[in-house]
Amino acid sequence: MLTYPEINPVALDLGFIQIHWYGLMYLVAFGTAWWLGKKRASLPNSGWDANQVSDIIFYGALGVVLGGRIGYVLFYNFSAFLDDPLMLLRVWEGGMSFHGGLLGVLVAMYLFGRRYKKSFFQVTDFIAPLVPLGYFAGRIGNFINGELWGRVTDVPWGMVFPDGGPDPRHPSMLYQGLLEGLILFIIVWIYSSKPRPLMAVSGAYVLGVGVFRIVNEFFRQPDAHLGFIAFNWMTMGQLLSIPLVILGIVLMKLAYKNHKPGKAS
Repeated sequence: MLTYPEINPVALDLGFIQIHWYGLMYLVAFGTAWWLGKKRASLPNSGWDANQVSDIIFYGALGVVLGGRIGYVLFYNFSAFLDDPLMLLRVWEGGMSFHGGLLGVLVAMYLFGRRYKKSFFQVTDFIAPLVPLGYFAGRIGNFINGELWGRVTDVPWGMVFPDGGPDPRHPSMLYQGLLEGLILFIIVWIYSSKPRPLMAVSGAYVLGVGVFRIVNEFFRQPDAHLGFIAFNWMTMGQLLSIPLVILGIVLMKLAYKNHKPGKAS
């Protein structure tokens, strides 16, 4: 069993304001996406410029925050929302949903595409490789907060989390950061490094994140107020990820079916 390194979630206390590690991880996420986007835009014939990259990161940040909060309330805490609709606005109480954030980003990318006269999949193919490292940063923030821990385990790297009871648990937030963050970044970045049919890069990302989330949910502790959704093993995270797997497969099949030589994203 490993010892959980209890880190103060407050990175800097200035008295009148506290700066939390979790908030800093968001800055790292958006900063990394901006840097990677600039690298992609600088490639010959990319069709993108630095100003567009800055704007797409701004749109994406709004989509992540608004979609993540709304998704958490609707997918994971809807009954509490019905009792107290104003909880939607109390973001400082915590609660963000990956799937809600993903939907929020998709809406934001549609609006961005309309502004810059780019098709939806031109935008999503460009931004897909920029996303996973930001997700990795977010899961590091969850680890520092000691939240989203996994199920009880006897593996040697199990940890006793401050609010997880006396038994060692899977550090499932680190698993997510590794699978949906680092590994997915490597896969999608390498895959997108060569010209691909329109929709293919988006499909690869969606397929990868859906598969990795389903796998990781077998180690993550289900939300206490939801438990298992079906079959005494399926969690809400897995239920919401099945459509992602299907969508990813469909996008990639359509991308290559409709692909004409000489035309790539």
